Amino acid sequence: MIPILTSAESKRLLTRRSARLHEAEAAVRPILEAVRAKGDKGLIEYARKFDNFDRKSVLVPKAELEKAAARLTPEFRKAVEVSANNVRRFAEKQLPRDYHGLFASGLKLGQIVRPLDTVGCYIPAGRYPLPSTVIMTAVPALAAGVKNICIACPKPLHQIQGAEVYGVAHMLGIENVFEMGGAQAIAAFAWGTRTVPRADRIVGPGNIYVAAAKKLLAGEVGIDFVAGPTEILIIAAEGEPRFLAADMLAQAEHDTDASAVLLTTSKRLAAQVAKEIERQLATLSTAAVARKAIDKNSAIVIVKSLDEAAELSNQFAPEHLSIHHEDLIPKIRHAGSIFIGPFSPEAAGDYAAGPNHVLPTSGLARLRGGLSAADYVKVISIQHLDRRALQKLAPAITTLARAEGLEAHARSIEVRLA
Repeated sequence: MIPILTSAESKRLLTRRSARLHEAEAAVRPILEAVRAKGDKGLIEYARKFDNFDRKSVLVPKAELEKAAARLTPEFRKAVEVSANNVRRFAEKQLPRDYHGLFASGLKLGQIVRPLDTVGCYIPAGRYPLPSTVIMTAVPALAAGVKNICIACPKPLHQIQGAEVYGVAHMLGIENVFEMGGAQAIAAFAWGTRTVPRADRIVGPGNIYVAAAKKLLAGEVGIDFVAGPTEILIIAAEGEPRFLAADMLAQAEHDTDASAVLLTTSKRLAAQVAKEIERQLATLSTAAVARKAIDKNSAIVIVKSLDEAAELSNQFAPEHLSIHHEDLIPKIRHAGSIFIGPFSPEAAGDYAAGPNHVLPTSGLARLRGGLSAADYVKVISIQHLDRRALQKLAPAITTLARAEGLEAHARSIEVRLA
């Protein structure tokens, strides 16, 4: 049964364990080097070793994407359309805009927004192939105007769900789909091979080896963030125990390392939710995974006040934060995505509400929010000065330049005004 802890006892739980990325980094370094040095040959060697790869090329033929799309049921296609439409509308709101304006006499400043040329979207296909992640990673790229969107997905363990990954890609008009996964896929996107284009940015979740590869290759290629196991934190002084238990189990079924935490001021609610978790686990098809996550990494924590709950949440900086008290929002500083009220389950955000489900974990919500359309563009500043504007700024420019010992900088101003 899920442990019920005091806030003092919860500190170890709320202080995440290191993900042991350094061990994963040691494992993936030779893989990265092999792909860098040997290109497609190195990529395919590791694809055969780890992913049961049996093609001559990692590029999935267009005919196979079409066949996968043809197998999709009308109900599934409609779900994809609803989700993709909402994700696109939200992504379009996130995009920075071009701007041009007169800041001072003779001084025109502005910015232009340009999409990245090529983006690599990583789609996991281990325990649960995730066609929803195709939507969440590719649709914002489409909204941003990225011309070359590539998808990497290793050979699915479940062929029907694998067909859904390929089918969704085809529905979205994406033809560059590659059957590759793990660190070798990240390396292929980072450096490019004869078959795989070099990406400007790699986005999407993955296992610890994918995370380690992204960490090691950050700088060679842009990344979204290095993600760890998924997590939810719920703050509720009252509520429907069935809803709360269901939300915790929805997170726990992802992975045995997933974490689900409820902070509550009510001992009665804590006991009810603990009992309800056991009742729902008894009929849950994914109970083998969820049970381990609940037992190892999850808890119900009794707090003295909702203010204390908010502060504990900020310390945790959760990927998903569910709040049953909207007045707490001003006190929340760190969260990947926030779900307010009993009818805003985290699963709604996973699939169809509109905001992205690729979110920072392991405390990275202290630094940034979830994947956004803004991750797929560059903002380029524009500066246009006339002679009078330059003359007005010249004393500040030349003084600062000479203070830094950069004489040619100062002279580049003075030569124009002599």
